[in-house]
Amino acid sequence: MKTSLIVPSEAAIAAMLLSTGAVQLRPQQPFTWASGRLSPIYCDNRLTLGFPDVRTKICDALAEAVSLHFPAAEAIAGVATAGIPQGALLADRLGLPFNYVRSAPKSHGMENLIEGRIVPGQKVVVIEDLISTGGSSLKAVEALRKAGFEVLGMAAVFTYGFPEADRNFAEAETKLVTLSNFEALAEVAVSGGYIPESSIAQLKEWKAQFS
Repeated sequence: MKTSLIVPSEAAIAAMLLSTGAVQLRPQQPFTWASGRLSPIYCDNRLTLGFPDVRTKICDALAEAVSLHFPAAEAIAGVATAGIPQGALLADRLGLPFNYVRSAPKSHGMENLIEGRIVPGQKVVVIEDLISTGGSSLKAVEALRKAGFEVLGMAAVFTYGFPEADRNFAEAETKLVTLSNFEALAEVAVSGGYIPESSIAQLKEWKAQFS
């Protein structure tokens, strides 16, 4: 499962997310998340799938992250829905089996929560596109463990870096590796002209409320 790639840095990944519109910044006109929270940042990394070059580089970076941090991986699992395409691309790159975890069991047929071959004891790495609090992501980890998998950890494209997420992953004893983060994004957003430097303070104030 070894790779020999030129892996993008955290800043390079952040630049890709901004250039493709996967991450948008509106400090003066915040977005409303599904939770009702107001946020100057909106992230939908599925947009990167429409850019083959970016899609490949993100897959390269995930492959390197898994090879470096989880060398014993025997399978890849995606978290529905956004982690499914990233996970499938990665599993193909590494030549590993793939399955994915639904947000809820199917209401018909086999009523599966996990789609794909279930092999108790198999060492799996979970793939996610975005980490906020980690709640939904860790539910997938729990489902895989209940099914008998040995979860080595999780790799994600981006994290907001909320302390709540750090606590949740620590409590779940789940190692988390991410390709980019809030700090790298903020720096690239200013240097790339996406927001004025004066907006950095607003972004940091927003993140500080989650401490």
